[in-house]
Amino acid sequence: MKRALFAIAFCATLATLPACQADETVRAYGGAEKIWLLQEIDGAAFPARATLSFPDKGKLAGTAPCNRYFGTMNVPYPWFDAGQIGATKMACANLAAENLFFAALAEMTLSEVLGDTLLLSNDKGREMVFKAE
Repeated sequence: MKRALFAIAFCATLATLPACQADETVRAYGGAEKIWLLQEIDGAAFPARATLSFPDKGKLAGTAPCNRYFGTMNVPYPWFDAGQIGATKMACANLAAENLFFAALAEMTLSEVLGDTLLLSNDKGREMVFKAE
């Protein structure tokens, strides 16, 4: 009896550890193993190159018009939360486009993977459209 209780308690403890939990993020629902190229923000063509990827469980990364960036992604699909983004600090002529990209990414709260299209949106009607490269 004691062994059975210990086994149950041990398994319950392991299940609370992030490494033991299944990936429930956009990565596990079609977002993995692709580099997503930004096409539009709020219906307007994006004027520079920006990408988004989900390289590992709980991670996001990509390139903005000027810098590489990285962050965490731990909310379950279809939710989206880029959390705090870290980025390199290189200057370039596309800083305005980069600021637009990061501001929009920070506002997204929902994700939807439709084959080779990734839609990020929020309840205010904002939307980002990505296509798989």
